[in-house]
Amino acid sequence: MNFELFIAKRIIAGKQYKSSISSPIITIATIAIALGVAIMLIAVSITSGFQKKVRDKMTGFKGHIQIVNYDNNNSDVSTVPIDINQEFYPEFKNIEGIKKVQPFANVGGIIRTPTDFEGIIFKGVSADYDFTFFNECLVEGRLPDFSQDRNREILISESIANRLHFKVNDTIQTWFGAENSSLKFKSRKPVIVGIYNTGFEQFDKIMLLGDLREVQKINRWKDNEIGGFEVLIDDYDKLKEKGDEVYTSIGATLNSITIVSNYPAIFEWLKLLDNNVWFIIGIMVLVAGINMVTALLVLILERVQMVGILKALGSVNWSIRKIFLYNASYLILKGLFWGNLIGLSILLIQKYTKLISLDPETYYVSTMPVDINFLAILLLNIGTLALCFLMLIVPSYIITKIRPSKSIRFA
Repeated sequence: MNFELFIAKRIIAGKQYKSSISSPIITIATIAIALGVAIMLIAVSITSGFQKKVRDKMTGFKGHIQIVNYDNNNSDVSTVPIDINQEFYPEFKNIEGIKKVQPFANVGGIIRTPTDFEGIIFKGVSADYDFTFFNECLVEGRLPDFSQDRNREILISESIANRLHFKVNDTIQTWFGAENSSLKFKSRKPVIVGIYNTGFEQFDKIMLLGDLREVQKINRWKDNEIGGFEVLIDDYDKLKEKGDEVYTSIGATLNSITIVSNYPAIFEWLKLLDNNVWFIIGIMVLVAGINMVTALLVLILERVQMVGILKALGSVNWSIRKIFLYNASYLILKGLFWGNLIGLSILLIQKYTKLISLDPETYYVSTMPVDINFLAILLLNIGTLALCFLMLIVPSYIITKIRPSKSIRFA
């Protein structure tokens, strides 16, 4: 029989324990742990959700890796075409973890209305383009139909539609710079068949999505000439590794660049969020640990007589320390339970109701994103329990200083 655990249970269940002087201190310590765990869960889930959401939006517009001609100079506009007939298209046969390779071409232009105009980038894609991202962000209409010989259908962002008062099925007037034509500008009248809203204002305010063949006609390119390829990978954590593999697998005249290298400022900013999370976790664990140390010391001092009697009956110091450590562990677990309940409740409410909104121009998302990772939650709970328990071992050493003769006489 584990008599230390038995005594700890009797102390916890006893009415005297619940009405003792230490009761409010224990309650405060439990609340501190609960609030600390809830704050840590919220911080980790929101930060992870924010990073994942922004990353997914970036790759939805640009892919994980782009393969382009060196002469494009990292421009959003495709200036020098490359041949679509490449060994790696439609798939990289010698690289694992590549989900899709899809051609694209961009051309810069303006949308003109009787009263206003707007600068845009027309992104042309092919029928095998992965529309999963835009389909999820579609707020009205449908995706373009690529089965037509001449496809004038486009997707336009809700941001542009609201500014220029467009709606689905409107025919709009656009002008594009013609690189290889006697005409300085070329006019096109595409039809809006769908309106999307990604919340990523940096791209939403300029990007139109349509048929790759239209871009080829504007630039007077051949059917086999495109602006580049977007490569989608299965695991984002292997982006750098796959980026290096792609670079070594393409021709010497082509360049590959990852989304992180293309937009370093945004991804460096996302990395900084991890530092904030670790700081919050450290502070919360420290506060919870200090509160538990205080509660443990009060428990020990309140039961000096019991400690003296147990020592007089032959119990060793470590055995008595285990009684109080069991008691403290129960309080930590109680705090963890309520902390998880509070934290997960808040996260689930935000995930399904989207109560908290953000400015997309500043944060790249319109609502506070939430990513509930149960493995991270489990590790967070185990880590909090272990660290708080380790912090309690040292103050429990005070039990070794209690002498039975004095403690029993004092009582």
